[in-house]
Amino acid sequence: VQLQASGGGLVHTGDSLRLSCAASALIFSGYAMSWFRQAPGKEREFVAAITSWSDGATRYADSVKGRFTISRDNAKSTLYLQMTKLKPEDTAVYYCAQGGYRDRRTYKYIGQGTQVTVSS
Repeated sequence: VQLQASGGGLVHTGDSLRLSCAASALIFSGYAMSWFRQAPGKEREFVAAITSWSDGATRYADSVKGRFTISRDNAKSTLYLQMTKLKPEDTAVYYCAQGGYRDRRTYKYIGQGTQVTVSS
């Protein structure tokens, strides 16, 4: 398994969740990483990206800015997405991927997704 997302679940509006993405070192180290999501019947939506450094620059979709935080632990080859103040419209399958914002339409490696469901 090269990318494996986990941490999703069923929560209520306003709750928090932290997603994790365990990655193979070969496709994690030295690469920007992203989270994106896809809701039923909707197109893929970029969520957040981080450059290759542990304290690297980040970028967020406007819809999650101020509520979600992307981070990474390069020693563990793990990507995180801390989600707070969750809303029903955040309901989707969340995926981690190798690449940054500019790669959002052509990610080379995409992990298995994890379902996040936010009830109102």
